[in-house]
Amino acid sequence: MSSAGDTALPHPRNTTVRQAPPAPAGTGSEFTPLLRDVKGQQLLDRRPGWYARTMVTNALALAAVVTGMALTGDSWWVLLFAPVLAVLCARTAFIGHDAGHAQISDNRATNRRIGLVHGNLLLGMSYAWWNDKHNRHHANPNHIDKDPDVAADVLVFTSGQAATRTGFRAWLTRHQAWLFFPLTLLEGIALKLHGFQDLRRRTGRERLVEGTLLVAHVAGYFILLVTTMPAAHALAFAALHQALFGLHLGMAFAPNHKGMDMPDPDGEPWGHLRRQVLTSRNIRGSVLTDWFLGGLNYQVEHHLFPGMPRPHLKLAQSMVKAHCRDLGIPYTETGLVDSYRQALRHMHDVGEPLRADS
Repeated sequence: MSSAGDTALPHPRNTTVRQAPPAPAGTGSEFTPLLRDVKGQQLLDRRPGWYARTMVTNALALAAVVTGMALTGDSWWVLLFAPVLAVLCARTAFIGHDAGHAQISDNRATNRRIGLVHGNLLLGMSYAWWNDKHNRHHANPNHIDKDPDVAADVLVFTSGQAATRTGFRAWLTRHQAWLFFPLTLLEGIALKLHGFQDLRRRTGRERLVEGTLLVAHVAGYFILLVTTMPAAHALAFAALHQALFGLHLGMAFAPNHKGMDMPDPDGEPWGHLRRQVLTSRNIRGSVLTDWFLGGLNYQVEHHLFPGMPRPHLKLAQSMVKAHCRDLGIPYTETGLVDSYRQALRHMHDVGEPLRADS
């Protein structure tokens, strides 16, 4: 894989796992000095005021869209609000994501309440399910046996996974690079279904709270549509809104790890610094990029310090770059479009043996 910019060293384009260069013997933890410096700059301190403003702004914007839907529901012009609502729902998901990482408050219960409101109630997406899955990803990113995000499912990410595909699944794998973004149009619905399915393994009060809020979202969404617009408009609005919401999330998460190094499950375990840096890709851009990707464009910093508040990630970047440079560890940073090219290229390469056999 090629990486743009003078802060990145080239990675090979991988379709299989590989062993990273080992840390120099006798050097101790490579991560500890960086953690000490980050703490010294108070970059792990919470920013409740920033998040409060973000949540209030998002809530007011959502209320404005709902008002616009009510005023224009009798006209097909109401569909113009669907992409706006999709973008705002992605902002809502980013807030829930940050709550899941305890970035917003030092109080666990407060973070959970924020996550339940923004995930279950506003999006119909289970906070508990997402948190469990996402924390396993963070613990072992791109690890074929431990990261649920690279488990073989609709898509596969290694040649070993591709070799087991037959029938329709083999066809999917052969064409998965072309199908990736079209498939993300279904992601908004898939996230809701996963949340309801996950209720079966929840017990007691957690199941009651999660389930009640998920049902409240579905009921509220249905009532909003049928009371503000005719049935045909409502169906078209829901389809467009959910498709664009899924696409937006796919565009935010796809650049982060796809096509990056994958640790060898049978090899020597990587330390925290290498495990997070070598598997993550940053996206270079502007304030607009930060907003559009919800801070996930600082994926290296986010993985090294998952509890770091979103506005601090950019401030930590230069420290992380310098530390990686001193240790000779590749720090990958590229443009948004090139990140999609790299990710799709990896998925295309994974499917190559199946295309050759067809």
